[in-house]
Amino acid sequence: MIPAIFGISGPELSADERAFFRECDPAGYILFGRNCLDPGQLRALTDDLRSIHGRDRLLVSIDQEGGRVARLRPPHWAGYPAGAAFEALYAIAPASAIEAARANATAMALELSAMGITVDYHPPLDLRVPGAHDVIGDRAFGSDPMQVAALGRAVLEGLAAGGVAGCVKHMPGHGRTDVDTHKALPTVTASAAELEDDLAPFRTLNYAPIGMTGHLVFTAWDAENPATLSETVIRDVIRGAIGFDGLLLTDDIDMEALGGAIPERAARAHAAGCDIILNCWAKMDDMVGICEVLPAMSEATAARLDRALAGTRVAEAIAPQAAELLAKRDALLALAA
Repeated sequence: MIPAIFGISGPELSADERAFFRECDPAGYILFGRNCLDPGQLRALTDDLRSIHGRDRLLVSIDQEGGRVARLRPPHWAGYPAGAAFEALYAIAPASAIEAARANATAMALELSAMGITVDYHPPLDLRVPGAHDVIGDRAFGSDPMQVAALGRAVLEGLAAGGVAGCVKHMPGHGRTDVDTHKALPTVTASAAELEDDLAPFRTLNYAPIGMTGHLVFTAWDAENPATLSETVIRDVIRGAIGFDGLLLTDDIDMEALGGAIPERAARAHAAGCDIILNCWAKMDDMVGICEVLPAMSEATAARLDRALAGTRVAEAIAPQAAELLAKRDALLALAA
């Protein structure tokens, strides 16, 4: 198995993709709006992916946070609010906000599981920092580390209850960025002492099954390399100070924050200590190049992957309680309206 997660070009596999995925045997896949037309089509696609590999559990992933980061949207799927909605409720009723976030995540997971999706890149544990770029913005659960951790824990618990593995992101913290990493590389000049707040939610939830790095330079730790490509940040901060021992993914290596050819980026991130390389845009030349430069998955990464997927399950249909959970969420969020 190759330690990479690949995108798919459209709503069904092309003959070239099917042949390549069978030969390369990537760790898993990521879905975008281009892959998700309606429930029947999407479940057929994820069933097709599972048929290629014959693994009991396959990493089929998606970015489904809610708000502006949602690949599945009405009318075919339910709508989910951004993190700021739970932050607003937390300000007046913390226990209710936690319960709303848990119910929302469980309903989300029940829907994802019925679509054949086993991993959601959610929750973001990045703090909302005044004056920073809004690439995080309303996605954040707030600016207080304890609050972000409390709501993030509820999301992880809710997703797990619905059979989906969550992923904390973007380690070691994306909240201080001054640019969108899709477009450019940010440099964070905060001191190590100041960055303790950014680390705190990740440290609290360091037992999460999956984590994702961020493409940011932190001068306090490594002034030359973004976290994704920094052996120092991964070893000393993510694995060390945070204490994260789960499956560590890169953020999308196609982002313009990183330089060099895509296979080169993949090789550097893997050498720095990332378990799995995330490559989203289904460009066949790039995917072939990544498979050529990456080694076979190590035993340590395979064990982390197995642990991450151990509690996942694929349902035949959306469980009836999903609607009840959404109604509960809406009643709780109405308290802050």
